[in-house]
Amino acid sequence: MTDISEVPVRSDGRSTWTREAAERLERTDRTVSPVIYPPETDAFDGLHVWDTWPLRNRDGSLAEIDGRRVILALTTADDLLPGKRHDVATIHYFHSTDGRSWTHGGPLFDGDALGSRQWAGSAMYEDGFVCAFYTASGVRGEEELTYTQRIAGATGGEVIVSDGDLRIEGEWDHRILLEPDGDLYEREDQSRGMTYTFRDPWFFEDPADGETYLVFEANTPVPEGSNPCEDDPAAEFNGSVGIARSPTGDPMTWELEPPLLDAVCVNQELERPHLVVRDGQYYLFISSHQHTFAPGIDGYDALYGFVADGLRGEYRPLNGHGMVATNPANAPFQSYSWTAYDHGDELLVVSFFNYYDYVGATLDGIAELPESEQFRRFGGTLAPTLRVALEDDRTTVLGTLRHGDVPLPREALKAVDRGGRPRLAGGRGSYRR
Repeated sequence: MTDISEVPVRSDGRSTWTREAAERLERTDRTVSPVIYPPETDAFDGLHVWDTWPLRNRDGSLAEIDGRRVILALTTADDLLPGKRHDVATIHYFHSTDGRSWTHGGPLFDGDALGSRQWAGSAMYEDGFVCAFYTASGVRGEEELTYTQRIAGATGGEVIVSDGDLRIEGEWDHRILLEPDGDLYEREDQSRGMTYTFRDPWFFEDPADGETYLVFEANTPVPEGSNPCEDDPAAEFNGSVGIARSPTGDPMTWELEPPLLDAVCVNQELERPHLVVRDGQYYLFISSHQHTFAPGIDGYDALYGFVADGLRGEYRPLNGHGMVATNPANAPFQSYSWTAYDHGDELLVVSFFNYYDYVGATLDGIAELPESEQFRRFGGTLAPTLRVALEDDRTTVLGTLRHGDVPLPREALKAVDRGGRPRLAGGRGSYRR
């Protein structure tokens, strides 16, 4: 178990990912996922698909609508250079009766979404309607792209199932829900780091008391002249996991609260934060890149996690350092943007197939390749779903399912062997390297 003395907690309740913990990061058999190869058939032909999240019920369980489940994802046409996709991203939805074969439903919104493009978020299904949370990036109509980020929400999308098809239709009501206050959460004009974040809202209902929250990625203000780190440049790395509470349970009304977790002096981007509650333990997961760690810390593109005894508890890093699953050394950027959900005895982790057949110090080298090679090496679809064992504050990567598998908790898992052939998963069966 992690020593609680290694988990400082501020007076306002936030926990800290310490440099001491992060400096212990390393690839091990417990944390390295298998090498990924392209699927025989792309389930999203004609599209680039990356950051993905399931439609969930208010209590966090996967929504099942007339035998169908739904995923949402950031999407562009696949003739766009992969590195440009973030500049034009829109949210599309897909549905499936088996969690494996996906039908494209189309754009979630009809063009009236906020921002010049939309980045990741989450979605809740209730009483036949979808409540969507997303990042409004930039400003609609801007002539030059900006990177202003606000947390937005939309209500009014009705789910209609007829003639063997599922559609999400309606008059969406879009609102800006949250903006940084400059005190708990850094504003863009305060930022002095490599990048700025206020995005990735994730809806969460606390099973302990029914209170509703949004968790999101943010940065903690570090005033000029202050020196929270021994190494001054490290102070520019100030990521945090933010949280807001709805005083009434209304998913369109939120109040900022102090962050759940700080990574000042450790990491700049704690992306796609989300929670899984199991046996009274609160597991907080985030994704991050190797290049967003502060000087002196050797991190990886990986899924990271922390555990506490309550939502506001003392979050301690899983496995003693925080890393849950990372890419192998010979394919360091093969997948990214992991989302974990509970599947009985295991966690299942969905991510997207990023750059493969590429071993470079950073992803910056991709832009130096010919455009044909940039296209060839980009997966642009869902990665094989990871199976992860979870016991207290320890995790182990068990293996994978197929590309894009999103099984419901009651459904049996089918792992994949080294030759790409499906087989029943039993215990720690599937390969790990």
